[in-house]
Amino acid sequence: MAITSSAKKAIRVSARKAVFNVRRADAVRKVTKEIKQILASKNVKDAKALMAKAYKAIDKATKMNTIHKNTASRKKAQIAKWLKAAK
Repeated sequence: MAITSSAKKAIRVSARKAVFNVRRADAVRKVTKEIKQILASKNVKDAKALMAKAYKAIDKATKMNTIHKNTASRKKAQIAKWLKAAK
């Protein structure tokens, strides 16, 4: 348990930031999963439309340091690879 007031504040701040980080990471996971499901149903046009949404979620997570920039790059490349293979 934190003793100093600054340590108590750090715990509060950390908990508040964790909520946002989880939300951003979850958005990335959901949109990539959604693209996979759409591609599984052979609907490339809808998946292509959803690609912009996925890139936006990944870029936001990277900008806020929720995920590393190399992870973001890898995820974007995977999505592009899936779309290319589905054509």
